[in-house]
Amino acid sequence: MTGFFANILWSDIGQATRDTLIMLGASLALTILLGIPLGVLLFLTDRGQLADAPWVNRIAGAVVNILRSIPFVILLILMIPLTLILMGTSLGVAGAIPPLVVGAAPFYARLVEQALRDVPRSTIEAVQAMGASRLQIVTKALLPEALPGLVSGATVTAVALVSFTAMAGVVGAGGLGDLAIRYGYQRFQTDVMIVTVTLMVLLVQIIQFGGDLLARRLDKR
Repeated sequence: MTGFFANILWSDIGQATRDTLIMLGASLALTILLGIPLGVLLFLTDRGQLADAPWVNRIAGAVVNILRSIPFVILLILMIPLTLILMGTSLGVAGAIPPLVVGAAPFYARLVEQALRDVPRSTIEAVQAMGASRLQIVTKALLPEALPGLVSGATVTAVALVSFTAMAGVVGAGGLGDLAIRYGYQRFQTDVMIVTVTLMVLLVQIIQFGGDLLARRLDKR
């Protein structure tokens, strides 16, 4: 076993793991902050909803669908000029965060929209009958009732972001994906590939288990 792991530098593995966790944490937080308002907008402006506005819904839906349809590796390259403006670099952890957010936020927005659709119409009507404003309906009824679905959606998005961070290694973003590509693939170091892939699999399992557990505890049904 010692001979098999001869190419492993555990300090590099540790740094790559930290980089992946930083990219995942920062991009997931920003994705949630952007995805929830966008998902609420898609829900509220749909036909028959509280802020029925078909044109707004179509425009927002078109933007979301376009961004979701662009392969993430292509998005990484397309966003290099914008990333340079926002972060001052297109490389490393900082350079990976903007495309990660742009790639994941539309995906999460659709999951938010679906979670809101699962809220019983009677709940919305009951709060509306009490004289609540549109903002109060969203913050006091819709979002709290949809919370298990929002958590489940965030879990799915986090898992997707793990694979996105691996793809970001193609453009030198750092993290486990970058290590797997530079050493495991380009230098044919199988042991490095096995260790990095194993760590990413473990990370996904932890995220999925934790997200499912939290969603079940929040579900009042």
